Amino acid sequence: MKFAERCAEIERQFEKIEQSLADPKVLADTARYREVAKTHRSLEQVVRKWREVRKVAQSLDEARSLLDDADPEMAEMARAEVEQYEKRLPEIERELALLLLPPDPMDEKNIVMEIRAGTGGEEAALFAADLFRMYCRYAESKGWKTEILSQNPTEIGGFKEIVFGVSGDGVYSRLKFESGTHRVQRVPATEASGRIHTSAITVAVMPEADEVDVAIKPEDVRIDVFRSSGPGGQSVNTTDSAVRVTHLDSGLVVSCQDEKSQLKNKVKALKVLRSRLYELEIRRRQEAESASRRQQVGTGDRSGRIRTYNFPQNRLTDHRIGLTLYRLEQVVEGEMNELIEALRTDEETRKLERVASGTI
Repeated sequence: MKFAERCAEIERQFEKIEQSLADPKVLADTARYREVAKTHRSLEQVVRKWREVRKVAQSLDEARSLLDDADPEMAEMARAEVEQYEKRLPEIERELALLLLPPDPMDEKNIVMEIRAGTGGEEAALFAADLFRMYCRYAESKGWKTEILSQNPTEIGGFKEIVFGVSGDGVYSRLKFESGTHRVQRVPATEASGRIHTSAITVAVMPEADEVDVAIKPEDVRIDVFRSSGPGGQSVNTTDSAVRVTHLDSGLVVSCQDEKSQLKNKVKALKVLRSRLYELEIRRRQEAESASRRQQVGTGDRSGRIRTYNFPQNRLTDHRIGLTLYRLEQVVEGEMNELIEALRTDEETRKLERVASGTI
């Protein structure tokens, strides 16, 4: 097997650590014991899978040796076992290979998502609202929390732009695939003649950055306050509670006016700015390593798209992996598991291919 030598070394390391866990000196040192136990847990899953691979491979060899047995009944049993083990072995070898891949350090991070209406006017804004609801319902099904950070609503319930945070276990690992241009084909509620319109919105998914990831000094930004406008609470248009933060070096601008408190709006705006700067830094690193991003936020026109939502045909197509689902109604209600699992599997396959080619 490709990783046999590496797995054997990990197993030897694991066994040494198991012995050290019983060492009185380690047991007496709480900090050291905690560190050793953590290393033990990190290796245990790989070792268990490696041992399972060896066991199945051995069983397969034993079954193959009985294929030519003089007893027809024994030979038939051997053929059934060979078929079973030949199917199972590649599956667990793949599982082991995935365990050996270096984890994406971003996968466990919370995220900031931005949805912007592109081509299509009011219909694009309504579709932006539909996708926002889709992501919120999916997040709810996962036990995640969502928080609106900034929004620019339209009069009939759409969004020209909405920025929101999603927090929980493994959020980025599942929603990072949503970055890009999403196209919708449907008859708008505002269309009297029943013609199908095509609109587009863009989605950006950024790992949430804290101050350890991105430090923003007071001298790095200019903060302006102004009066809120549009839908809001009683204080809209009466107090200077809205905040605009401009990052002087990059030129990035973030505005927030959702809260009545100027301080709360400032905190939210800085949170969004920090995540945008973090995303820029990640892109720079990827470009320096000549690794192109798989998902790019397009211009919002109809050509650059990652996914199409065709409502008349109840069809969703993800163009990156060639996946078509005829259950669009359920997906937009938040039932995204099948779609996201297909994208995760595709990512895993690509990583394994890079391992095989020596590029990772």
